Amino acid sequence: MKAIVILAVLPTLALAVPRPEEVRRPAATKRYGVEQFMETTTVLGASFSADEQRVVYSSDQTGVFNVFSVSVKGGKPTQLTRATKDATLAVGYFPTDDRVLFTRDSGGDEQHHLYVRTAEGQEQDLTPGDKHRASFFGWSHDDAAFYVLTNERDARFQDIYRYDAKTYARTRLYEGDGEHVPAALSPDGKWLALEKSRTLSDSDVYLFELATRKTRHLTAHSGNATWKAATFDPTSSALYLLTNEGSEFMRVERHELVTGKRERVEEPTWDVLSTAFSKRGTLRVTRVNEDGRTTLQVHDVKTGKPRALPALPSGTISEVALSRGEKRMTFLVDTDNAPANLYVHDFATRKSTRLTDTLGKTLDAKVLVASESVRFKSFDGLEIPALLYKPHQASAKQQAPAIVFVHGGPGGQSAKGYSSFFQFLVHHGYVVLAVNNRGSEGYGKSFFAADDQQHGKAPLQDCVEAKKYLAGLPYVDGERVAILGPSYGGYMVLAAMTFHPDVFAVGVDAFGITDWLSALEELPPHKQALREALYQELGNPQTQAAMLREISPRFHAEKIRRPLLVIQGAQDPRVPKALTDALVEAVRKNGVSVDYFVLPEDGHGFSSKKSEAETSARILSFLEQHLRPRGARPGSEAASE
Repeated sequence: MKAIVILAVLPTLALAVPRPEEVRRPAATKRYGVEQFMETTTVLGASFSADEQRVVYSSDQTGVFNVFSVSVKGGKPTQLTRATKDATLAVGYFPTDDRVLFTRDSGGDEQHHLYVRTAEGQEQDLTPGDKHRASFFGWSHDDAAFYVLTNERDARFQDIYRYDAKTYARTRLYEGDGEHVPAALSPDGKWLALEKSRTLSDSDVYLFELATRKTRHLTAHSGNATWKAATFDPTSSALYLLTNEGSEFMRVERHELVTGKRERVEEPTWDVLSTAFSKRGTLRVTRVNEDGRTTLQVHDVKTGKPRALPALPSGTISEVALSRGEKRMTFLVDTDNAPANLYVHDFATRKSTRLTDTLGKTLDAKVLVASESVRFKSFDGLEIPALLYKPHQASAKQQAPAIVFVHGGPGGQSAKGYSSFFQFLVHHGYVVLAVNNRGSEGYGKSFFAADDQQHGKAPLQDCVEAKKYLAGLPYVDGERVAILGPSYGGYMVLAAMTFHPDVFAVGVDAFGITDWLSALEELPPHKQALREALYQELGNPQTQAAMLREISPRFHAEKIRRPLLVIQGAQDPRVPKALTDALVEAVRKNGVSVDYFVLPEDGHGFSSKKSEAETSARILSFLEQHLRPRGARPGSEAASE
């Protein structure tokens, strides 16, 4: 889990989502249950139809992600797919008709396939088979074909196929080698940009000429530096690169393919996330990660000046897409206290239209809270960024229990933006501190690399210091602090409960890694290109087995002494259930309370709203049992609990 624009003010958009300072403390003490918070709809992605009159996107309003279409003028959306179990995500309309591309996996197995839906509603799997994964890689410049990445030839390698847009006949364009990862294809179809990672903070870009099959190294450098291929320009004469070589943050550089000449194009004081051109090349859109918020700039390529855009609430801008005619732009905006909504902006009229309404009708928006960006010093003086969510009712006289939340990764980030789960917990009286421990992205390459070969140690100590920070707040009860996290954050929970057994009152692990030795020895084939980088980051199971055992909770379960809630997807391809079973059994043998919640139809995450709601309710029940003195629940009403 996942923003800013700096130009013209547009009242219709500014008023559509309340700014944090406009949200007032609720007058009543009514308690909302998980059902009201889960009524919130999540929307993802967007692209324009061929006539630019409709937008296709993904929504979980049916309980499972499906594909929907809506007019650029707004109105009731049309549901295009009818999945009841497997998440179905929109890729986009075909450029010349109303066919739609979308992806779908099976039972959370992460083996996504690419499908086409005809205008009549028929669906066809374009990448059939049961042992590979496929993803969309873009349209040809003439719209006669599209490209697909798939590892069907060899599970370790990603090949590129060219599909005819009419017949779906395909030809293999590029054979992957397990080291170089395809990143961008030039509009003229002659050049392919490839990325190769040595570590998670040291990578290079290569240029592959499809006609001669020759590869050229573009970014030779010394020391650690990240180089990424962002996009080719519309004339296929230059490749735009992202890099932090010689600096802490990612910038944009332009590399001329013929001469090799390179120039700096954009150099903000934060990480550039992406830059991309519109179809005709008139506009270029750049997104920047600014202290956990996403800023957006739309550049007029001819004049070099930014295009005027609406003023947006302080939150996250994502899923930006320009229409082929370059008249409109669609994007998502969400803030801490307002879930992501889909908008269309018309450049000519400077009018923005909100296309979705994602907040549940029964939930009073006034109960929602905005986060505060904070910093605290860790054990070695390193400043750690975090987002702090304070319940309306918390005060020095009414101290609240608290949660240290650790994001996934390694290398993720807790960013500004709406979280139904956070709002649910905060509404029920829990302070939440979402920590960006060392190793998190977005705060410079030194901070990002500070966790290398330190997992279970320095980054974990940051979370211990986060607990101390919370305990120092006047409205927090320092004796009632939990640690909670998913995936890598789940590992941090288990590590905290194992290696710092007396710091946190309880732990909540969701899909967390218990054994790094097994996880790295049994990397799935499609992670082949990242194998050495992960070894550099975490440890090599062939030469550092003892170290990996030392930091893996599975081998030290006897140290866990505090209550634990463990959430596991039965179909999880990344964290095998058997390993989690073993840890739970070992902890229970020591007489420690373990609530083990297995989701039978889920993988590494939630496959449906139902699973998310059940898990959220289970977490709250666990926290209430262990962190609330009897009879001390907040508020005077208990509606829908």
